[in-house]
Amino acid sequence: MQIKDIVKKVKQIEIRTRKKTEASLMGQYHSAFKGQGMTFSEVRQYQFGDDTRRIDWNKTARFREPFVKVMEEERELTMMLVVDVSASMDYGTKTQLKREYVAEICASLGFSAAGNNDKVGLILYADKVLKVVPPQKGRKHVLSIISNILTADYVPAKSNIDTAFNYMMSVFKRKSLVFVFSDFEDEFDQKILNVTARKHQVLGLRVFDEKDMEIPDIGYALFRDAETGKQVWANTSSARWRYEFAEQQKQKMRHTKEEFENSSAHFLDIKTSDDYSKFLYQYFRK
Repeated sequence: MQIKDIVKKVKQIEIRTRKKTEASLMGQYHSAFKGQGMTFSEVRQYQFGDDTRRIDWNKTARFREPFVKVMEEERELTMMLVVDVSASMDYGTKTQLKREYVAEICASLGFSAAGNNDKVGLILYADKVLKVVPPQKGRKHVLSIISNILTADYVPAKSNIDTAFNYMMSVFKRKSLVFVFSDFEDEFDQKILNVTARKHQVLGLRVFDEKDMEIPDIGYALFRDAETGKQVWANTSSARWRYEFAEQQKQKMRHTKEEFENSSAHFLDIKTSDDYSKFLYQYFRK
């Protein structure tokens, strides 16, 4: 993808996500994710109904009338977008590739965070952490993150989400909002997820194409694993084979969702043809 194509794609994503973000997501984002605590703002004269525990006794004694400390929410948060860039994410049979769909969701989340003056960072991983964009504020920074997702090398390797979680735990000491994007085709260590979810607020977003779940009847076909390169012949004309394949996929995803929920993390299944804004809106409200 040439530079001019990248710029054009990023601009298209910004335009598409702006309306969704400003119309619905930003308000829900602000109300859903509270700040890290309360910080001192100012001292003013006591007014009827003020919390007496906020009285500033030193100033009250000096001026011989009650004054109270005004506190405000420490609003600033850090959002980390953790994106799987293994080869299976560079795939799509409908309107766009998984990687493009992920970039659009990240844009909506990033612009929501930027609108609330929160920081946004990025971790790209496959079998290891491949790139880290440190958290910063602002729309320009979000656009840079989108560009990084679109232009990443999607590598033929099994995705290892454990490496991304271990990096998060070692680098980010304060609680962050962690959005993990993957098709979750590979296994992970639930103990590491448990530890991460206790420290950070974690949402796993499984982004999938409808053909990930069902194989059409195309006769004998040679299938190649995009991550391992392993090849296998299958008779897709067999209704039993197609049924068992679909059931295995469903069972795998049910198990992944259960592991996230058992770790006090959240999990969403989003198909590339879905309107992701509805899923995020419901998640924020929940």
